[in-house]
Amino acid sequence: MTERKSRRTVFAELLLLTNPTEIRQAGDGQSLRVEFESIADLRSWLHAAGLKSDDVTTHEYTEVRGDGIPYRTLYAWPTWHGWKISAYATDRTDPGPLDADTADKLSALAVTG
Repeated sequence: MTERKSRRTVFAELLLLTNPTEIRQAGDGQSLRVEFESIADLRSWLHAAGLKSDDVTTHEYTEVRGDGIPYRTLYAWPTWHGWKISAYATDRTDPGPLDADTADKLSALAVTG
């Protein structure tokens, strides 16, 4: 296990390596919770931080939430600079609604065959 760095140092290094949407210390004083904007951002940080996939426990899953939209979520629980990290990110997995122009063109194609 690496020597534990101060919370301020770990926050600073996180911000230099990546752009998390949230960093906070858990109530236990031993762990940090870090949220990322996308799964790609979380994976990028794990790589930049030198955290190998064999050394990081992860859980990835897809779910359809109450709004009917499918989401993919990735959780990662590495130990980094002496801190237990709970990192996560969620992506929408559907492309969302079509823009009006695309919908009109598809409708015209469907009608004309």
